Amino acid sequence: MKKQFSIMIPVYNEEKIIVKNTKKLIKFLDNLNKPYEILICDNGSTDKTKILGKKLELQFPDKVKFLTIPESKSVGFAFKKMVTTASSDKLISLDMDLTIDFENFILRCLKLLEDNSMVIGSKIATQKRPLIRKMLSIVGVFLIRILLDLEFSDYSIGAKGYRKKYLMDKLDVIDRSTFYVIKLVFFFKQQGLKIVEIPVKVHDVRKSRFNFFQDAVYRFINLLNFWFRERIMKPVVNIPR
Repeated sequence: MKKQFSIMIPVYNEEKIIVKNTKKLIKFLDNLNKPYEILICDNGSTDKTKILGKKLELQFPDKVKFLTIPESKSVGFAFKKMVTTASSDKLISLDMDLTIDFENFILRCLKLLEDNSMVIGSKIATQKRPLIRKMLSIVGVFLIRILLDLEFSDYSIGAKGYRKKYLMDKLDVIDRSTFYVIKLVFFFKQQGLKIVEIPVKVHDVRKSRFNFFQDAVYRFINLLNFWFRERIMKPVVNIPR
């Protein structure tokens, strides 16, 4: 049976929550009475995530597909694997912790994907976050706005919706880590595709496992490289002679 939509979740060392939250997601999705699939892709877990993921696939064979990639800790390649595996055109990317209001987001996202190529869930935290984390986020969004002329406020990997048909010719821009989201937004906008941003409530239940300084440096370097290549060099190359 062809699926109407696919939920995509990259995982890394999620043995404590993968079973509970996948079943929680299945319970909600079953009530929608629409054919769906949950794609979970492991990217180098060293705990029992792979074992538990395979058990979930066996327990829910028509609903869960558990995938793996040979690369270790490569969330970007995990995303690419799920996109190429998905059997539907409507794709929704979530985090395994399900800390967003995922029920409301999924419902809105499915509706918005009827007329949009991408849906950006802009997360609104309901808990206080460290000031340095807020500042790094604000600076990052500001630089993206200035350098790439993108007006959105959330470029994280979770709470996003995509139309697969628009992703397939952009798979080569997806890198190992999280910068691929910014690239996809840039190229979608450049192509004139419709992108919509909606607020999404998030309630953090655990500390982020990202090193904010390392992630900030990674994004800054990639942003400068991408800006130079796409906004500086390409216009020069394309000048008629």
